Amino acid sequence: MTAARGLAPIVPGRWPLLGHTVSLLRDPLRLLTSVREHGEVVRLFLGPMPVYLATTPELAWQLLVTDAAKYDKGIAFDKMRPLFGDGLATSNGEVNQRHRRMVMPAFHQDRIARYARTITRLATELADGWQPDEVVAVDERMQDLVLSVAGQTLFATALGPDVLAEIQRSIPIMLDTVLVRAFSPRVVERLPIPANRRFDRAAARLRQVIPAAIVAARADEQDRGDLLSMLLAARDEDTGEGLTDTEIHDEVITLLTTGAETTAVALAWFFHEIAQRREIERRFHAELDRVLAGRPAGYDDLPRLVYTRQILSEVVRRSSPLILMRRARTDVVLGGVPIPAGAEVAVSQHTLHQDPRWFPDPARFDPDRWTADRAAALPRGAYIPFGAGARYCPGATLAQAEVAIVAATIGARWRLTPVPGIHVHAKLAATMQPNQLPMIVTSR
Repeated sequence: MTAARGLAPIVPGRWPLLGHTVSLLRDPLRLLTSVREHGEVVRLFLGPMPVYLATTPELAWQLLVTDAAKYDKGIAFDKMRPLFGDGLATSNGEVNQRHRRMVMPAFHQDRIARYARTITRLATELADGWQPDEVVAVDERMQDLVLSVAGQTLFATALGPDVLAEIQRSIPIMLDTVLVRAFSPRVVERLPIPANRRFDRAAARLRQVIPAAIVAARADEQDRGDLLSMLLAARDEDTGEGLTDTEIHDEVITLLTTGAETTAVALAWFFHEIAQRREIERRFHAELDRVLAGRPAGYDDLPRLVYTRQILSEVVRRSSPLILMRRARTDVVLGGVPIPAGAEVAVSQHTLHQDPRWFPDPARFDPDRWTADRAAALPRGAYIPFGAGARYCPGATLAQAEVAIVAATIGARWRLTPVPGIHVHAKLAATMQPNQLPMIVTSR
């Protein structure tokens, strides 16, 4: 173990009583980009509570992989429990490991290949419905599409159109406010402000509709070959017991929210980013013409859509979730800094992904960072959009395949261009969502 050096430096900009909460809510990207200037491990304060933030790939890897057993999920995940319950995103220890074993078979390669057929069909139907010169709200259409994919693959038809409609209504409301709750002192959650009321009402609606769908699916007793069927049929290898309806509810919400939202956001930024850069767009379309020749993309096309996947990696580098939080289970030392048991510890994907040591000129959008040689040269922990180690996102491979297939299927037929006069920027939410993204559809 590395010898302790003393307390981690405090990042400038701490307010009395409020800590760095104001800076995190006002301009989190600026704050999280600057923290590495102050040390390998620094302290941020959420109100009076310190958070130890690791700023290097080596320490991120130590926190998330090498020493992962020394940490539980942190306070941000605690505050997400009204949304996720004890699903994979928020649970710890044996519960997390047990659920992960039951969920992972749904994301094996053969399953993803089967899901891809539905992705291709729904992306084709979306593209078929557009008209030349139509203005499309790309962020909203991508969210609708991704939730439809989830409803017809991970959960087959068990959720039904009414449940999916409620999910499409309620989850965006909760995601718009969950990060504010995560960064704010606990007292803020109890205030009767409009954001809290909207969050609580949306959570209550989801707690009504999804359990009813699970009860109906359990009574149906059909194996549809989807994740919900697997969860209903799964048995613990030690006890032989299955998951309760509450446990299944928590996993359904977790996968629909974390998986669908991040995928939809990546798709929206994909079209926005290439529309700003004519040469990148030209290379993207040239690859689609060569590989697809005008037809929709499928799973078997992915190995040949090399530049498309490079664009995706660069989109994800710039739009990853802001921060992963952990809580020390015992006294630990990280980067020579002693951290007491119970303290909050974190790593910011944004901090790592904007580090010029690994990503020269990090503000520049450059898909060529992701050629095979350059990607292989990155140190472990420098690029962690889906986490790392035992808590790596189980749906990461599916999400990447889905974005590539949808982007290629739409890009083979349409060129999306910005609407003049519209300013698009990232807004503060659970993910790096665009504030708006209307785009003009043009035939290729």
